[in-house]
Amino acid sequence: MRTNSLVPRCGSPRTFERRRIRSSVVARAGAIATALACAAPAAAQSVPSPEETFGHEIGADYELINYQELSAYWTELAEASDRMVLDTIGFSELDRPQLMAIITSPENHANLDRYREIAERLARARGVSEAEARELAAEGKAVVWIDGGLHANEVLGAQQLTELVYRLVAESDAETLRFLADLIILVAHANPDGHDLVADWYMREDDPEARSSGGVPILYQHYAGHDNNRDFYMGNLAETENILRVQYREWYPQIIYNHHQSGPAGMVMFAPPFRDPPNHNIPPLILTSIQQVGSAMHHRFVQEGKGGTGSRSVAGYSTWWNGGLRTTPYFHNSIGLLTETIGHPTPMEVPFIADRQISSSDLPLPVEPGRWHFRQSVDYSLTANRAVLDYASRNRDILLFNIWRMGMNSIEEGRGDAWTVTPHLVELAGRSVSGRGSEQDFRLLLRHPDQRDPSGYVLPADQADGGTLTRFVNALLKNGVEVHRASGEFSAGGRTYPAGSYLVRNDQAYRPHVLDMFEPQSHPNDFEYPGGPPIRPYDLTGWTLTYQMGVDFDRLVEGFPDLDAGGPFQPLDGLADPPPGTVGGVANPAGYLFSHEVNDAFVAVNRFLADGAEVHWLTEPVTVGGEQWDEGTFHLAAGSGVSGEEVAAVAAETGVDFLGVRGLPGTSALPLRPLRVGLWDEYGGSMPSGWTRFVLDEFEFPYEVVFAPRLDRGDLASEFDVLVFPPGAIPSAGGGGGGGANMRDRIPEEYHDRLGSVSVDETVPRILEFLEAGGSVVALGSSTNLARHAGVPVNEHLVDQEGEQLSDDDFFVPGSILGVKLEGGTPLTHGLPDRLDVLFANDPVFRLGAGNVRRVGWFDVATPLRSGWAWGEEHLEGGTVLAEAEVGAGKLFLFTPDLIFRGQTHGAFPLIFNAMYYGTAGTPARLGGATESEADGESDTDGADRG
Repeated sequence: MRTNSLVPRCGSPRTFERRRIRSSVVARAGAIATALACAAPAAAQSVPSPEETFGHEIGADYELINYQELSAYWTELAEASDRMVLDTIGFSELDRPQLMAIITSPENHANLDRYREIAERLARARGVSEAEARELAAEGKAVVWIDGGLHANEVLGAQQLTELVYRLVAESDAETLRFLADLIILVAHANPDGHDLVADWYMREDDPEARSSGGVPILYQHYAGHDNNRDFYMGNLAETENILRVQYREWYPQIIYNHHQSGPAGMVMFAPPFRDPPNHNIPPLILTSIQQVGSAMHHRFVQEGKGGTGSRSVAGYSTWWNGGLRTTPYFHNSIGLLTETIGHPTPMEVPFIADRQISSSDLPLPVEPGRWHFRQSVDYSLTANRAVLDYASRNRDILLFNIWRMGMNSIEEGRGDAWTVTPHLVELAGRSVSGRGSEQDFRLLLRHPDQRDPSGYVLPADQADGGTLTRFVNALLKNGVEVHRASGEFSAGGRTYPAGSYLVRNDQAYRPHVLDMFEPQSHPNDFEYPGGPPIRPYDLTGWTLTYQMGVDFDRLVEGFPDLDAGGPFQPLDGLADPPPGTVGGVANPAGYLFSHEVNDAFVAVNRFLADGAEVHWLTEPVTVGGEQWDEGTFHLAAGSGVSGEEVAAVAAETGVDFLGVRGLPGTSALPLRPLRVGLWDEYGGSMPSGWTRFVLDEFEFPYEVVFAPRLDRGDLASEFDVLVFPPGAIPSAGGGGGGGANMRDRIPEEYHDRLGSVSVDETVPRILEFLEAGGSVVALGSSTNLARHAGVPVNEHLVDQEGEQLSDDDFFVPGSILGVKLEGGTPLTHGLPDRLDVLFANDPVFRLGAGNVRRVGWFDVATPLRSGWAWGEEHLEGGTVLAEAEVGAGKLFLFTPDLIFRGQTHGAFPLIFNAMYYGTAGTPARLGGATESEADGESDTDGADRG
């Protein structure tokens, strides 16, 4: 039995500075990567086989190697082979090295820098003529990325990757040698932490037939679990950031192949091509290229007599969504592939499904049902890998030229007039023109000058939340987008912008990704048949990142600066740092004011309170030096545990500005105290809870993870002031309680205290006792079920005239961005604008009754859709999605959208942060009693200088 000492117990408080840790990890990763990548590959020696190393073949029944064993084996292969260099591309969230094998011929290894330069020049396209592009394509080597292990419970991915590396460095058949001569193959492990966790969990049983990968106690990716494949336009996770850097800032692969499990029932594998609809920003060459590579894969399977591979209609994968390891490449002119394959080290059965026993264009060769062994899945994976490598080898120069062609198309479209034809515009055009229209109709409806794509975007430096702006810019930079920063003031589009503003040009190779991050998505109305039910999309239908993060930008169709013609514009190399905050105002102040509009202000509050300082939250505006500070402004009392030097250090690091003041004119304020937060989670790990941990860690909130058995014991007020229940925590009825007795015999004792689930009979009464006694609860998504258990007068809003829930035929909003009107007059909305974009995915919508509940955010229009797809959106008008209620002496906050969705919705984070502090704040009191001139400190500073 193997154990892994690096697998953590989740649930302990984690209050650390993620940005500082992340920067040190990246620095170490870069140093190691440089050393390894620059090292010459070893001279050819005898290459050890998996059987010699592990005592069994890869894919043997009841056997899994873990990441430590894979790492040691890959190191051994790199030492024994002159075809392979082993690179550490970074470190995981739990600080494991993330490995990538660079495999090619010894001759190519000698010129690796040149081939990487060619790949970069062709992918970036700028300054490369068509003639030069063809010359570079003829000289270069196609770069193919193949990964595995991203979803660690899909155990085939990492295992087949090990076999692939061995075969590429050991075999010398003509086809393998051709691959090595024509290609640079990047074989990358996508989730080291999860691989160790799941493999060790499976192998913990001495009896092979007792082994199971089910019941793993924690998420197999520290924060995200399965959502680690939903992070690729954001780049929140360490592993994602490592992968993005390699793909879009270092190696620029033309093909990116992402292995997954499990295949469709009655089959073995799903492989490309994918079903419609395609995203309107994806280059057409990507769509045709996916068709070609997918056809080559299926052709090879049929040629080898490997049945059971299907495409398109046999699974729900489309080419609409951005954000996955397979889909983000589409917006970077790379061919993204995904396969889903059955298989497990414990033998399984392929079931008999009658309609999967007849061939079609989507299932050319069926497979007979029966017993299935893991090794068969490894063999299918190897066939898929070799089909991709064969296509890349035979089309090496075409792949290299096409990535240039798509990049140059984007540059040319960004330089001139260009239009994006969206499903919404086509639908409007179809209503306007019956039958065949004229060219004039086309020009009027789909080429109107007002509908032109922008030349670029300006992100003003003087917007309220510079920290969130920097995070957005870094999400672009991680994805290889070209971003410039202004070193001085400039004018564009009739507006003057301050120094520090960012410019994102649309005449760049990654224009599709730029448009996708700034512009709304327009998903078509997609139904099974006319008048039928909607087809559920693969993931989100709308995700515009500027909207999710609440970032201000200007969309310039004309007047965008020529960034190649000089001016105060410098391209960013690496990631951006937020501009340091300032400390202004009077000398030797009695206190400091800082804005509530900055998310990182909560980092400052958390640090100050942890140091014992006195912090207040103003509940009414105050004027200092002629400048009004809005209600919600924070006040730090000087000398209350934090020195002026420490304030300056926090300002420099967080970007938060502080104004020193002598005093305040009798302002009403809430005294804040250190938080005692309990964050719900469950055995096995909840992804929404994991993302909540990520955000709380990012902004340095103290918390403890709590499970149903602890909640069931009651006396919650002795340990917590606020409980946070992400979506999925509170059932509408029933629930399993704190039991789980049927699992205890199979689960290590250290995890018994997290077995069971929240129940209406046992757990909810304890939560209500906590509320009645003065505690606060933040409930998100389906966890707003707690409102009904607490007797809060909320009813369903999305009902028909008979009071029945609307069906999907009448109302369907899957993962889209909607605009919400915010109510003023409550501390919950301090620091927020009047309107807020939220990520809504068929979430609850309330109609409030009279009593102890107050509306905070609601749909005030019949067309709240901002990005995505909203069928029947008019039904939302008047519905409430953000509310606060009084339950006894406590506060219950009801937020039906997931305001922390995948760590992306920065614009909505303040509602969570506000709720935690507002719900636990002390009784409002008058803060200070100075006159305004005394507060201004004009004798020292000639007014309030914020620097």
